[in-house]
Amino acid sequence: MKQTALITGASRRVGKAVAEHLSGKGWNIAVHFNSSEQPAEDLVIGLAAKYPQQKFQAFKANLSNIYEVIKLIPKVLETFGGIHLLINNASVFGPGYLKSTTPELFDEQLNVNLKAPFFLIRDFANLCKTGNIINFVDTRVTSNKSDFAAYSLSKKGLWDITQMAALELAPNIRVNAIAPGVTLAPENKDENYLLNMAQNIPMKKPGGIDPILRSVDFILENNHLTGQLIFADGGENLGRNA
Repeated sequence: MKQTALITGASRRVGKAVAEHLSGKGWNIAVHFNSSEQPAEDLVIGLAAKYPQQKFQAFKANLSNIYEVIKLIPKVLETFGGIHLLINNASVFGPGYLKSTTPELFDEQLNVNLKAPFFLIRDFANLCKTGNIINFVDTRVTSNKSDFAAYSLSKKGLWDITQMAALELAPNIRVNAIAPGVTLAPENKDENYLLNMAQNIPMKKPGGIDPILRSVDFILENNHLTGQLIFADGGENLGRNA
């Protein structure tokens, strides 16, 4: 039986690239989406045409709704029979200093970025028993800058959960994290925005998707790696240049 990966937020951007990458390596893919139904269906159709011997299906779940979150893994198991890799990629990225953060913004960031992955990890552990979990955090976990206070807190928490889960779930489940940095321009910005951002990091250039994909491969291929964080950020975690 081919292995199956469940990737949250798999219909667009980084999640889509990871889905396409793993498909090329023979994985079945459970494509999670919330509002991007058409892109998710288009991805499934495209992958199925390219890899007819593999299985692909889209699954809708609002990760801010815990009742939808706890139904997701059981639904995927009904279709695929097993899940061997969970990638917690989906996230929301909302600006707001601590002093200006509303309860609504706080709940949105923490529910999607922290609470949903926590319970998906729980359900993967209880229902799948073995495999790999990769959590996408953020290079901001090394900083206390508060311009995205709730978002940064949620990603710091996800890194803590990664370590906690790695300790509890070993040796049957390995749990690791990847911290991207300057990767893709926001949808309302162009490539010049990304290039300007990259001037503040040691490598002086955007990383793009490739370092993330290589990091996924490294985690999956190194069967003695657990509880670790790979910074795919061009050195941004080391501190911004003056």
